Order: sequence, then structure tokens, then C-alpha cells
Amino acid sequence: MFQTLRKAWGVPEIRKKILYTLFMIILFRFGCAVAVPYLNSDVVKTWMDTKASDGGFLDYMNTITGGAMSQATMFSLSITPFINASIIMQLLTYALPPLERMRDEGEEGRKKIDKITAFVAMVLAVVMSYGYYLILKRMNVDAEDGRVLHALKYSSGGEGAFAAFVIIACFVAGALIVVWMGNRISDKGIGNGISVLLFAGIAARFPTDAALLVKLTKDNPSKYLFVSLGYLLFIIAEIAFIVFMNEAERRIPIQYAKRVVGRKQYGGQKTHIPIKVIMSGVMPIIFAMSFMSLPQTIQLFAGEPTKTSGFYYHFCKFFSTRNWSYAAIYFLLIIAFNYFYVSIQYNPVEIANNLRQSNGGIPGIRPGKPTSDYIQRVLNKISLVGAIFLGIIAVIPIFISMADEQLRSLSMGGTTILIAVSVALETTRTLESHLMMRHHKGFLQ
Repeated sequence: MFQTLRKAWGVPEIRKKILYTLFMIILFRFGCAVAVPYLNSDVVKTWMDTKASDGGFLDYMNTITGGAMSQATMFSLSITPFINASIIMQLLTYALPPLERMRDEGEEGRKKIDKITAFVAMVLAVVMSYGYYLILKRMNVDAEDGRVLHALKYSSGGEGAFAAFVIIACFVAGALIVVWMGNRISDKGIGNGISVLLFAGIAARFPTDAALLVKLTKDNPSKYLFVSLGYLLFIIAEIAFIVFMNEAERRIPIQYAKRVVGRKQYGGQKTHIPIKVIMSGVMPIIFAMSFMSLPQTIQLFAGEPTKTSGFYYHFCKFFSTRNWSYAAIYFLLIIAFNYFYVSIQYNPVEIANNLRQSNGGIPGIRPGKPTSDYIQRVLNKISLVGAIFLGIIAVIPIFISMADEQLRSLSMGGTTILIAVSVALETTRTLESHLMMRHHKGFLQ
């Protein structure tokens, strides 16, 4: 990867793209520090430190926004509305025939889908901004050391409504600006703009985690010195394992039949169908986390249980991120959603039909239904391995927070490292493609 970066920096055109991307990342981090009017960021940060430090949905949201959500800044939502809109449109493309036909139209169809995705992202930004405002409004009542929404303490009428409009408008504008910045990186930068900003938000949290480990080691060296060293070694091993699994694939051999046309012979080649172990990426984790966030969302609006008995108390306890039941359900949901996502991405029947039409086949397997059944069996096995891997990666932060309360706020681990490593590998491949195009000799040499 570092060799690729060094070679890319040596090409003036690619160097300009890299500098433009770095400039956009700096602007993105600057926007993560711009405060929103009528909000007390100190109170929000104190509340988020207790609510978003247990590996749950709020912790995940705060991590991918680079800590902007915990400070209630302009980019508090960051790229989450666009990511959710992309997931929704990707699922609807397989479910709705009009969108499926639009996808098959090629470049024009892709542009139409991108416009619809942008509109859905804007609608989701408004909905998520209003929901975040309601959470902040709830904090206005619960906070003991000061009100979060300063305008509401003066009046619940016009001034409060104006403050709500300004806060929601700032959150929506911030989300749209982040999407615009991602598109500019894709057009004028190194590409993969949204992924690059996602990586920048996650990487911005790593110094905070390192500072926490240093602080714990200084305060209690006899306990946390070996814990910190062991955690760093574990992170390095986890990154290596994620890279290995991300690049791992199962190759199904394909043999094409020979054809003689006139005096020429066609076909007879041997190739393979690559099936990646983690073909669904981080999507099953996002789906499972969204589902598991529903009880926490109910608890945010309904408040903490006042009694230590009753259905609501046991409901909150069962879905608490500090409980083993949460980790078990989370793990099983990741496996289920991984199979679901793979099923909508891979169609064994279509692959078998394409092979038969191109006079290709799997050695030892008859064309048609036996071929599709064989591919389905391979997919089931590969999906199980990938799902178990994703489940283990996702529940690691939960187990770490269970083992030590002081390590609950660490964001280095599990899903965040999986996203960061995937984006880094994708960006490296993009740079390699740019280098390959610049060094291609062409047909005239």
C-alpha cells in the first residue's frame, strides 16, 4: 500500500488528486468542529459519554461521524443519511421492477438511480435531524447541570420553534454538504468520496482511543500497562486477519467447450468464478445494528425504567448492551442478514444459465439445475464462514466493555476497523488503477 502511495505521488496528475482529497478531508474535519446555535455542546458530550460508549447504535453513529455527534456540531449526521439511502435503494432495486429496469439501462439508468438516492438521503437527513433534535430536547429535561437547548428555557412558543428550526436546518445542511464533498472527491479526487470521508471520520477517533490508553496506563500502570500492550497487539492481529479474510475467495473452476468455425478454433479456455468470503462487506452488521437499536431508541424516548420489576424493566435489561443476551441476538442477526444480503446479490440460477449459453460448465457437474445447486451449496458454505467472521468482529467491542468498564469508550475494534481496512484496500486498488492507466503503453508502441 505504501509503495502504491509513493508511486502515485510521483505522478503529477495523481498528486493533484491526492492533494484535492486531503483538502476536502481537512474541510470535513473543520465542519465537525463547527458548533450548532442554541446547543450546549458540553452537556451533549457529557450525556453521549454515558449513552454512546457501550458498542451500541449511538456508539457506532458517533464513531463513523468522527465524534461530531457527541459534540452536536454541523456534521453530526455526517454521511449516515446517504449510507442509509444507498442501502434502501440497493434493496429496492432488487424488489421493484421499475428500479431493476432502470439499473439495467447502463450509465443513464445509474444516473437516475443516483438522483433518486440523493433525494431519499435528503428526506432521511430531515427525519434523522428531527429525531436527534427530539433526543436533545429530552436531554433538556434530564440534564442536571444545565439545559441543552438554551432557547427552550426562555419560551416554549415562538422562540423555541425558531430554535428547533435552526438546529434541524443546520443538521440537514451539514449532511448535504458532506454528500457534496464526497461527490467532489469522486469527481476531482482519487475517487470513492463517501468511503474516504467515512474512513476520515473513523480515523479521527483513533488518537482519542490512544490518549485514553495512555491515561489509564499512567493512572494505574500495574493493571493497564499490559492491558494496553495486549490491546494494541490484538488490534494489529485483528487488522491482519481482516485483510486476510477480505481478500480470501473461493474459486469455482470453469471450462469452456471447444468450437471449430472454419479453420479457427474457439473456446477451450479454463477460468474460474471468484466468490469472496466477505462478499456482503459490513452491510449485515449495519442491518443487525439498526434492528438492535430499536429497543435503545424506545428507551431514549420513554426514559429509563423507574422500577426494578415489570415488563419494561426486563425488556430494557434483556436488550442492554451490557447483557450476554444482546451479544447473542446481535450475533445471530448478523448471520441471518449475511445470508439475506448474499441471496439478493448472487443468483445461482442466472449464473448457471449464463454458463450454459456461453458453452461453459463446471468440470464434473452437469449444466442446468445441477450447476445452480452446486453453486448454491458453495455459497451456503462460504456465507456461513463469512457470517461467523463478521459476527465475531462485531461482538468484540461488547465483550471488551463487559470485561472492563474503563475500556467501554474505545472505538478501535470490530466494525470500525473492518470499515477502515476495507476502505483503505479499496482506495489502494483505485490508485493502482490510476497508475495502470497512466503507464499503459497503448496500441501504437
